[in-house]
Amino acid sequence: MMLPTHVLGGMLLAAPLVRVAPEFATVGFVAGFLGGLFPDLDMYVGHRKTLHYPVYYTAAAGLALVAALVSPSALTVALALFLLGAAVHSLADVYGGGLELRPWEGTSDRAVYDHYRKRWVAPRRGVRYDGAVEDLALSVGLSLPLLLLVDGPLRLVVVATLAVAGVYTALRRHLAELAAYAVSFVPAAATPYLPDRYRNDDPPR
Repeated sequence: MMLPTHVLGGMLLAAPLVRVAPEFATVGFVAGFLGGLFPDLDMYVGHRKTLHYPVYYTAAAGLALVAALVSPSALTVALALFLLGAAVHSLADVYGGGLELRPWEGTSDRAVYDHYRKRWVAPRRGVRYDGAVEDLALSVGLSLPLLLLVDGPLRLVVVATLAVAGVYTALRRHLAELAAYAVSFVPAAATPYLPDRYRNDDPPR
């Protein structure tokens, strides 16, 4: 799934705070956003493996939630929502496409690396690929309750994130072809340092 979907999903995890602990709602929305974003910082360095931990994030999030319930504070709530956002991101990627440059072709058997079992989890393709129409629909669906729950700068963040999702969806297939074309100009000495999806992909068709 695309990054906008992940960060909107991370933010929405904090929605219960609006009613049960409104004093922590803002920090929860921000922490959820950052947690949803964090795993994709490995985009060009072992993507969906270096910072994706579907099992360990989930376990850590469970412990952090208990800590936040026992001793609620801005710090414990932020930690819990950050880890929840990262866990949901890592788990959700299993239900998207694979790691290939053109995931709509369905040629990759790798979705997310499971460090606990030391193996790759195959993509389920409920969302065919990041930036697919259904991915955009998911982003829109996640943003609607957020727009009712947040205001001020956070509402602007939601609107901007949704705009990025729309642009990315419109350009997704073109970006893959552009990346494949650009890689053809990379010096041979630098090729081993490119992510696998660029080194192993076929030239643009």
